[in-house]
Amino acid sequence: MKNTPVFDKVTPSLLEAMPYQYAGKDINVCIETEEFTCLCPWSGLPDYAYLVINYTPSKTVVELKSLKMYVQSFRMVGMVHESVVNKIMEDLVKTLNPKIMTVELEFGIRGGITTTVSAEYYSKKAKGK
Repeated sequence: MKNTPVFDKVTPSLLEAMPYQYAGKDINVCIETEEFTCLCPWSGLPDYAYLVINYTPSKTVVELKSLKMYVQSFRMVGMVHESVVNKIMEDLVKTLNPKIMTVELEFGIRGGITTTVSAEYYSKKAKGK
């Protein structure tokens, strides 16, 4: 199979962190969207997914408009499902330095198959609890 060229690049610089006003108090932040899309790197066809991000903030939280713009930056990028989840996790952890984070993408059915891919992150402090 020949890979379809990537049209644009994912833009992690779009992500912005805001101070978490209750640093030290553990909460769970759950962000969900049905509007995630990227491209199949082989066919160039769009892949649609349900995205769920759960995290326990340390000192910052994600600014939601910046997250929306970041998620939209995947729209014209050809990536396999596993790479998409790892990229989102990598960029969010770098931006937020959360205590705990999970990222899950449930990709829509294609050829009779659905794919759910998830990744987990635990900071050193969270592991020590």
